[in-house]
Amino acid sequence: MALTDDDVREILRLIDESELDELRIETDEFKLHVVRGGAAAPEEAPPAEAQAVAAEDGAVRAIQAPMPGTFYRAEGPGMAPFVDVGAEVEPDTIVCIIEIMKMMNSVPAGVSGTIVEICAEDAQVIADGETLFRVGP
Repeated sequence: MALTDDDVREILRLIDESELDELRIETDEFKLHVVRGGAAAPEEAPPAEAQAVAAEDGAVRAIQAPMPGTFYRAEGPGMAPFVDVGAEVEPDTIVCIIEIMKMMNSVPAGVSGTIVEICAEDAQVIADGETLFRVGP
């Protein structure tokens, strides 16, 4: 049984109205893992981890959006961005937030290196797989 967009919205609404900090639902055809903003991240990497397109020759790599949504460079309005051009990042460095259906999702770099380009504008709607940052060696 496939879930519709309305089904997903209803699940997220119920989670939003509950006291749960984390919820994981898995079936043969569907996986959902939601962690509320202040909850600790699980030990295993979440499926929505940033995709890092890397070249083995030390070339520039792209950090791509793991989901569609609204891209934010900082935790809140008027706050410093997570990273700027020239910032050193490690795989677990949070580089941005993507908001989807009122859920804020922290995006880790997924690679080590130096941010050489910021490809998305703050508060821009982005597509799944869209390049957000470029990281050099």
